[in-house]
Amino acid sequence: MSDHLPIVPKLAEKGHLNLSLSELQDWGRKLGAASEPPLLITLKGDLGAGKTTLAQAICAGYGVTEEVTSPTYALVHKYSSARSPVYHVDLYRLSKESDLTNIGWDDIMSEAALVIVEWPELAGSRMPRNHVPIALEYSQTDADHRVLLAG
Repeated sequence: MSDHLPIVPKLAEKGHLNLSLSELQDWGRKLGAASEPPLLITLKGDLGAGKTTLAQAICAGYGVTEEVTSPTYALVHKYSSARSPVYHVDLYRLSKESDLTNIGWDDIMSEAALVIVEWPELAGSRMPRNHVPIALEYSQTDADHRVLLAG
């Protein structure tokens, strides 16, 4: 990624939302539509919190037409969009920061692309400071909702 601060889509500015699955997907599609490369979005949350679901919605809004699946085992999936390439990266299975080199981390971060990273905390000091952080948590009041914390 370049050294300049990316333009943060308005939907990713500070927010704390309690969303149903369909609302989460709608929010993600709108975020994807408002996104401009180069942009790094990080998705943090427990297993099953909805990170991949949100990544799928962001990709759909960004113009990815192929099926977006979890990259848990492949670690990186690359998708095409008329706007730019899209990288969906899942760091869950990495054991140390140096493993990032093996997945082409530096090349991905330097490309003019939309990059979505699940489990960003595992990148440690190699996570660029200029990114849009999004966290998903289970709702305390409704098991079918997720709390989305953006910005």
